[in-house]
Amino acid sequence: MPNQEQLNKIASGKGFIAALDQSGGSTPKALAAYGVTESEYNGEDEMFAKVHEMRSRIITSPEFNGDKIVGAILFEKTMDDAINGIPTATYLWEKLNVVPFLKVDKGLADEENGAQIMKPMPELDALCERAVKAGVFGTKMRSVINSANAEGIATLVAQQFDVGKQIIGNGLVPIIEPEVNIHASDKAQCEALMKAEILKQLDALANDQLVMLKLTLPEEANFYAELIAHKNVISVVALSGGYDLEEACNRLSQNNGMIASFSRALSNDLRAQQSAEEFDAALGNAISKIYDASVAGSSASQVA
Repeated sequence: MPNQEQLNKIASGKGFIAALDQSGGSTPKALAAYGVTESEYNGEDEMFAKVHEMRSRIITSPEFNGDKIVGAILFEKTMDDAINGIPTATYLWEKLNVVPFLKVDKGLADEENGAQIMKPMPELDALCERAVKAGVFGTKMRSVINSANAEGIATLVAQQFDVGKQIIGNGLVPIIEPEVNIHASDKAQCEALMKAEILKQLDALANDQLVMLKLTLPEEANFYAELIAHKNVISVVALSGGYDLEEACNRLSQNNGMIASFSRALSNDLRAQQSAEEFDAALGNAISKIYDASVAGSSASQVA
């Protein structure tokens, strides 16, 4: 069963979820954006050490705490590592009052019917068991919708929920993430087909099967209101999906009841070369903007 105190923290929606889960494929790009070139590390181990330094710097910044951040999504190697000698998930919850999540997917399969489902995860049960022991509350898994193909979207959403139920069976809360590509020419139609499929899957869940949803910010404000209100949904969070910080926050503030779970938009202005003061100021600025947009939608939802 999920930790009740952590569940309450997430369900309150007073803040946002920081996505710190770039994996093997996206790590070089994330490091390059941070100002660390590939010439500064040799091989995968050194690369992951560099990205752990970046994540540690973010997490240990005085700007990063449970006042404005309700949760943080970790990459597997980050969960297995430590911050100041304390296991990362333990540090987040006990030191910062931030609920830890774990990215569990192993990347995307090749596109079929306009969609990229998740690659197989044969070791998922073992990974969930490790996550529970580490004090992790929930998981996150991403797949991508590139065009409004009804068959492709139905297959993708069904896979998300099948894996989600497996995760629930391991005592964790899944963040189901069927990302709609922001560059899709038929993005609004993708969102309509996806929402219908998500509602079908939600309605088939038992009362005690609780999920979270992580969705691309929609073309129509408040398009996901039915999902937010569903009895099986703890929270609906928004991914930035390539929108810059200003655009992502602007769109988020128009969607009542959604909070942010941004990755690129959170770390966009952070650089390895910054002094502690510059780094904290840039991080604090991003956190404040994302928090304000999250709370704007949350407050409007409570008034409505």
